[in-house]
Amino acid sequence: MLQDVEAYYSSRIRSHGATPEGVDWNGPDSQQLRFEQLLKLVPLAEREQGFSLIDVGCGYGALLTWLRERSFAVDYHGYDLSAEMINAALATHGSDANAFFEVAAAPSRQADYAVASGIFNVCQQTSAEAWQGYIAEVLRCMDASSRKGFAFNCLTSYSDPPFMRDYLHYADPCFYFDLCKRTYSRQVSLLHDYGLYEFTLLVRKAS
Repeated sequence: MLQDVEAYYSSRIRSHGATPEGVDWNGPDSQQLRFEQLLKLVPLAEREQGFSLIDVGCGYGALLTWLRERSFAVDYHGYDLSAEMINAALATHGSDANAFFEVAAAPSRQADYAVASGIFNVCQQTSAEAWQGYIAEVLRCMDASSRKGFAFNCLTSYSDPPFMRDYLHYADPCFYFDLCKRTYSRQVSLLHDYGLYEFTLLVRKAS
């Protein structure tokens, strides 16, 4: 299954380059809106004073670009299954002393926070059961690799049926809210009000 995921995203960046379309987003506006939701996880004080972040399925490093443009004081670690994605990220951010990229299925270090944007959307021909198992495993990894919390987004099962596609995975936000609340933390926020057919979950760990 992971080989299929890697092949899909490698083909996207070959076709579209280091652009939102290269990681299967519609464009920069929606991509940045997703980043805004995910980074609500990090308190304002830490954004200025410094924090470390793992970007799960980092693609070509678009999140790091967004963070740097807004002067977040972040020690960044991005990893991705696709070597072509990582090469594109290094072409842009290779000189950033506070950024580290690697080709991997799991991070090689811990950080304050972990985020994942869009990596649970394209299931292709994988069964719903197998894909849900994949999501659960990634969430366990994000929990284990983050000290203060993690955040992720998914397409929502509340999408309009005429626009849903069979190669995409539409997750039940209530299921994942319950899973995170029961398994990872009492401090869980569900964001489902930012104008896209998706949701974001913020999981904050008790200090």
